[in-house]
Amino acid sequence: MPSSLPFSNAAHHLGSMQELRSLCHTLPQADQAAQSAIAYREQQLTKPEGSLGRLEELTRWLGGWQRRTTPQLENVQILVFAGNHGVTQQGISPWPATVTAQMVSNFHHGGAAINQIAKTVGACLHVIPVHNLQPTADFTQSAAMTEQDFLHAVMLGYNAVSSDCDLLCLGEMGIGNTTAAATLAAALFKEKGVIWAGRGTGADDAGLKRKAAVIDKALSLHQHISSDPLEAARCIGGYELAATLGATLAARHKNVPVVLDGFVCTAAAAPLAQLHPAGLAHTCLSHCATTTGQTHRLASYLGLEPLLGLGLRLGEGSGAALAVSIIRAALACHTGMATFTEAAVSQKT
Repeated sequence: MPSSLPFSNAAHHLGSMQELRSLCHTLPQADQAAQSAIAYREQQLTKPEGSLGRLEELTRWLGGWQRRTTPQLENVQILVFAGNHGVTQQGISPWPATVTAQMVSNFHHGGAAINQIAKTVGACLHVIPVHNLQPTADFTQSAAMTEQDFLHAVMLGYNAVSSDCDLLCLGEMGIGNTTAAATLAAALFKEKGVIWAGRGTGADDAGLKRKAAVIDKALSLHQHISSDPLEAARCIGGYELAATLGATLAARHKNVPVVLDGFVCTAAAAPLAQLHPAGLAHTCLSHCATTTGQTHRLASYLGLEPLLGLGLRLGEGSGAALAVSIIRAALACHTGMATFTEAAVSQKT
């Protein structure tokens, strides 16, 4: 079952969008010295150089953002943010909004997929309902969130990230949130709803067409957000997306690498990439269900290469949690393998 909430003792507070914008613009960078030391050790290990492929890249990524020459994975944290969406009134999901609260209860009782996967990878799971699961406003009629509510959700996510976390996996739950994520992506990349509308939790052809129309209606109403990623997140996002943005931002400031779980989490974090050229450099993408579609398109735009496929489209942080196994394997090889000298193995001439 999920443990108690991980909120930081030194809670961060934001009084304005400008303060948030400043946090997004002033981002620390990876420790290049740590990455160089990790790369040097990789060259000494008993294998051809580069033969472990992305596993070697993952170790450098992990150590660079942890700012450690020897990375560690003692405290792996999974945060699943849950929220409801007023846009479900537009008939964009075959599932009733009540399912969000029901699934949160299921998480807390240990009955969901993420509960099982978290156990297998030795990760601590926290499920956090945002805004007491009260829905956002229908963003085809008005802004999804007031400025105050948006900032509160962002800070909820920010303060949920523990400073002693070694790796953060982000997940979500919220009926209607694929529409919010698609609308946000469409706004950020200035494209039509038909390009970003997906089937989500099982929309049929009529539902897919309706979702695209809803996205376009929202974009038409909120034309002023096209050059402001944070206003886009406020006006056409959702509470759990805002919390995900806050958690991603906090991780950057707290030297914590992040695994983003699929489309919704990646769309939620995407404003950081619009506000800073290396805004998502501390993140990796857990999976793309297919080599086409929303997640693949978004990953391409953001320069993220997924670790997994597997046809995963559940959400809940399930793909991010599965990726932990790969990252643990990368770290185990880096720290546990012998060097050529230690193993008395001849190197190539």
